Amino acid sequence: MITIIWITLIAFSLWFIYFFAKDIRLHKNQLGDASWVKTAFIGFLVNFFDVLGIGAFAPQTALLKFTKQTPDRLIPGTMNIANTIPVLIQAIVFIQIIEVDPITLVVMFATATIGATVGAGFVSKLSENKIRLTMSIALLITAGFMFANKMNWIQGQGNAIGLHGWKLFVAAAVNFVLGAMMTVGVGLYAPCMAMVFLLGLSPLVAFPIMMGSCAFLMPPASFKFIKAGAYNRKAALSMALAGTVAVLIAAFIVKSLPLDALRWIVIAIVLYTSFTMFYSVYKKGVS
Repeated sequence: MITIIWITLIAFSLWFIYFFAKDIRLHKNQLGDASWVKTAFIGFLVNFFDVLGIGAFAPQTALLKFTKQTPDRLIPGTMNIANTIPVLIQAIVFIQIIEVDPITLVVMFATATIGATVGAGFVSKLSENKIRLTMSIALLITAGFMFANKMNWIQGQGNAIGLHGWKLFVAAAVNFVLGAMMTVGVGLYAPCMAMVFLLGLSPLVAFPIMMGSCAFLMPPASFKFIKAGAYNRKAALSMALAGTVAVLIAAFIVKSLPLDALRWIVIAIVLYTSFTMFYSVYKKGVS
C-alpha cells in the first residue's frame, strides 16, 4: 500500500504541474507585479526550513506581508499553490524512509484532502478583510502551537506507528479540520504534530503523516484557487521553483541545523503579522 501511496503522490505531482503550467501559459501577460528575486528568496527560505521542522505557512505569510509582494486576499491561494510541489517532494521522500501503518496514512490523507477541498472553495470567495481576519486568527493559533512545542508542553513519548479504533476516528476528524484550515493559512505541521504526540504515536511518524497530509490536500485545494484565479501567478511560480530546489537541498544535503534561536524569531514575526492584520481589519471593519 505504501508503494501505491508513493505512486499516487507522483501522479498528483504531474497532474498539478500540468494545470499550474497551463494557467501560467494562458495568463503569461497577466502574471502580476511581484518581484522574481524577492519571492524566489521567500520560497527558498521557507521551504528550506520547512523540511527541517520550522514550518512554511506562518513565516511565508509574514514575509509576503512585509515585502508587499501580493494583496492580502491572494495570500492563501498563492501560498497553497507555491508550496504544493515542494511539499509533494517532501512527502515522497519521508514516506519512503519512515515506517507508518498504511491504514493510518490512508485515513489521515483522505480526511485532510476532503477538508481542504471544502475549505478552498469557501476561502477563494472571501473578501480581503475577511481573509485578513481569518489569517490573523490562523497565525495566532499557529504561534500558540509553536510556542507550546518550544516550551516542551507537548512532547512525544509514544512508540506506535499506527492508530486504531477511537484514536483513528479522532485523528481523522482533527485532520479534516486541519485540512480545511490549511486553505486559510494555518500550517498543518504544528497542530498535526501535537495531535500525533497526544495520541501516542512515535514522534518520527509525525513527519510522513503531516507531510503526506499536506501533499494530498494541496493539489485539489490549489486547483480550486487556480480555477478561481485567486492567487498571484508570478509570486506562486517564483516561490514554487525556488522552494523545490530548497527542499532537495535540505532533505539530501543539509538534513539538520541548530534552529533554536530561529524558532523564537519566527514566533515573534508570526505574532507581529497576526496583530498587524487584525489592526487592518479593525480600522476598516469586516466586510
